[in-house]
Amino acid sequence: MHEQYFGLKEKPFSIQPDPDFIYWSPHHEMAFAMLEYGILNQAGFTVITGEVGCGKTTLVRHLLKKIDDKVTIGLMSHTMLGSGRLLEWALMSLGQPFDATSYVELYRQLQEFLTKEYKAGRRTVLIIDEAQNLDMDALEELRMLSNMNVDKHQLLQLILVGQPQLRDQLQHSSLVQFAQRVSSDFHLRPLDKEQVAEYIDHRMKHAGATKSVFTPHAIEMIASASRGVPRTINILCDTALVYAYSNGAAGVNIQIVRDVLEDKRKYGIFPEKTRPKAVPKRSKAKGSAS
Repeated sequence: MHEQYFGLKEKPFSIQPDPDFIYWSPHHEMAFAMLEYGILNQAGFTVITGEVGCGKTTLVRHLLKKIDDKVTIGLMSHTMLGSGRLLEWALMSLGQPFDATSYVELYRQLQEFLTKEYKAGRRTVLIIDEAQNLDMDALEELRMLSNMNVDKHQLLQLILVGQPQLRDQLQHSSLVQFAQRVSSDFHLRPLDKEQVAEYIDHRMKHAGATKSVFTPHAIEMIASASRGVPRTINILCDTALVYAYSNGAAGVNIQIVRDVLEDKRKYGIFPEKTRPKAVPKRSKAKGSAS
């Protein structure tokens, strides 16, 4: 629809994690460097935290594309409290049977698998996305799993990725021993105003744009309304492109963004905290002025 209208080869602002569209802000570069450092240096625990929609899962997907084939990866991305024992999730993510009835048997299965991988010259890394859903008992269980070793070599590396609540959990006094095993960590922050402009330009060019579609004033309003959160930027930009297409506009101007914000305020579920302080009265706009 609007992709063809604006001469794009694909949708530039999908909310699905897509490593091909990564915008490497300094914070994203550092977060990914910590992930790589954790893998290469066999860190016991690597922890990446950040606000919802800041690009944590996209970084994980990029890591999975680059990972050495001598590393066995297990990805747990839907761990919810009360939905099953941690060992069952871990074994399932590693492609192993997880139907044993006792904890001891599950533990033995995991240990035998890790030992087999180690003897074959492979390292095993378990990545837990949305790790803020783990309770204190589960985190302590992970710490105990990290004790598995052979001849001083750690059999299992763990990467925890989650929202800021995860960082708060790990600072709890009962998890001191866990925190002491975190060798690599970083907190991913939203984009600043200049980075939002670069982010929008980067995604549009990657999708095939050959000219600017969003005016500077439109980008400024999107930056303010989104608070620099990439997922929210994507939602606003995608909707703005649809509005521009529907209006026959040459691009996305500030009035189109105002219209998007006002309609989301009236009819949608756009979070109150992400709205600008004031949205001027709506009026129809054509073209790409300001």
